[in-house]
Amino acid sequence: MSSAQDARAFVKELRRRKKFAKATHNTWAVLLPDGPLKNDDGESGAGMVILRMLEREGLTGHIIVVTRWFGGVKLGGDRFRRVQDAVRVYLDEV
Repeated sequence: MSSAQDARAFVKELRRRKKFAKATHNTWAVLLPDGPLKNDDGESGAGMVILRMLEREGLTGHIIVVTRWFGGVKLGGDRFRRVQDAVRVYLDEV
């Protein structure tokens, strides 16, 4: 990823896939040369959690999307822990 346009195009293409189109939330963030970019997609604060983790790692140009489907149980504050867990899986592989 090198621009905001690239990031938005990536997420738009991802949402064209049936599985992701039906998701409750597709939150994402990316560090770009022009600055950070994030989107909560209705999951208030989740994009910032992703962004902070990217900043700590100093990882630019990598877009991380955390997708969640509502399964009938409200996670409350645990939703941030789940977002962190998902991001950590990615960061451990890079």
